[in-house]
Amino acid sequence: MDTDVLIIGSGIASLQLAKKLSTEFNVIILTKSKAELSNSYLAQGGIAASLGDSDDYRKHALDTLEAGRFHNNPEVVAEITKTAPRLIEELWQDGCTFDKDSTGKLSLGMEGAHSEKRIVHSGGDTTGKKVMEFLTENKNNNIELIENVFVYELMVNTNSNQCFGAKGITADGTRIEFYSAHTVIATGGCGTLYTYTSSASTITGDGIALAYLAGASIIDMEFVQFHPTLLYVNGETVGLISEAVRGDGARLVTASGKYIMENVHSYEDLAPRHIVSQTIYQYLSNGETVYLDISMITNFQTRFPSITKMCIEHGIDLQKGLLPVAPGSHFLMGGIDTDLFGRTSVNNLYAIGEAACTGFHGANRLASNSLLEGLYMGNNLANLLREIPKSKVKGFILEREESDNTLHPIFPEKEELQHRMMANVGIVRNEINLQNQLQWLERFGISDCFNLPLENRSIEEVEKYFMLVTSWLITRSALERKESRGGHFRSDYPEENDEWLKKKVSFKRELTKEKPNESIEIAQTIGSVLY
Repeated sequence: MDTDVLIIGSGIASLQLAKKLSTEFNVIILTKSKAELSNSYLAQGGIAASLGDSDDYRKHALDTLEAGRFHNNPEVVAEITKTAPRLIEELWQDGCTFDKDSTGKLSLGMEGAHSEKRIVHSGGDTTGKKVMEFLTENKNNNIELIENVFVYELMVNTNSNQCFGAKGITADGTRIEFYSAHTVIATGGCGTLYTYTSSASTITGDGIALAYLAGASIIDMEFVQFHPTLLYVNGETVGLISEAVRGDGARLVTASGKYIMENVHSYEDLAPRHIVSQTIYQYLSNGETVYLDISMITNFQTRFPSITKMCIEHGIDLQKGLLPVAPGSHFLMGGIDTDLFGRTSVNNLYAIGEAACTGFHGANRLASNSLLEGLYMGNNLANLLREIPKSKVKGFILEREESDNTLHPIFPEKEELQHRMMANVGIVRNEINLQNQLQWLERFGISDCFNLPLENRSIEEVEKYFMLVTSWLITRSALERKESRGGHFRSDYPEENDEWLKKKVSFKRELTKEKPNESIEIAQTIGSVLY
């Protein structure tokens, strides 16, 4: 199949891009399952924008830098926060509904690490669902959304370093090649690499693995955000409890009523997520259950309808006012290295949304900045593609390196990989556990598998393979960064180290007809060290 723009993934960044492209473009959106099985659709939090009378984009930018522990790109932060109010206004004017106050203005909520009320919601805690439904219902006829297609390979001409499409497999095993002038990865992050996660089951790091195997640069993979408050029932996390609940006054307590965030951070329960997650983790590690005390929120069931439904479904008595919580993987700050237009190091290959790393989030994401980034990047890439003269897809012949057909690795079960990632590369890390995890991953011949032929592999096998590749990237990155910063906490290097400030751990495969060369680079403001 031929198209002008091929988008892999169906979250908010994907649909915003498709909506903003003119009808002159033929657009195909591929999603590995149902369109609503995305983190964007599940997002309970809102969209951050400096719309209040006392607010300003500079304040929003400073909060973003503080939450990101100043690992962010300041120019990127300024640009996105400055544009945020306009993006909200455009959606509102186009007919997307947002919650309003008694005067008819947009209602602005407070969330963790924000210095002002600036969170815009739709339907209380169903913002992601409402915005996604609006974008889906208003897509133009030039856009074809195809569900249940698992993309297993990007087609890249190694001579020109140019991507010209992707190969996919349907649920019944049919293989399809999609040829495109522009290929966009919008597959989300990699939350389900971990046992405890708020992510949709489909979020397994596919896009990042695809890009890495195609020769794109991958950066900052050690920075994984763990959301502090997932509902914790019978030893499992079963869904997200939005930060907005703590924004409305809920407090973290033990069974005995001890308030756990007192004297930990000046923002207490609304401290940056890595601090709250690490505090809860310490109590859980000592065998103490942690609860979110919601007794002071008088209108909880109307304010948070989806959380209420989730609690009732799992037998939680809301009248007691105590919700058992545990932290789980929530957002990846790293990913495919891109500029603010989504351009990667491979020509005609782009990445937007959580799969991309623009430098906006730094070492830890500020609450409700993810939907904002998706809207911004979708809009910005659309602006770029409209300026590029349209061209037909060139009939490249895929010149992939020689595949090793003697390789027949048996991959581990997902549950084992998730358990090991949670234990060794989770909220608290150290060199011994990271080395153990790396050795375990490399038992499966991970380096040799980078040249693994995928044509005859099942969807389940390819997904496991992508999970291994992405887990390997996170583990290697976490070993390299010998400090604690944001979402990356190492108990053997528990402090921030200014020598690591602004340094980025970067991975890139050089695709050649010989065996591809894997390299890792610690990129600095001036100079670099190549490993």
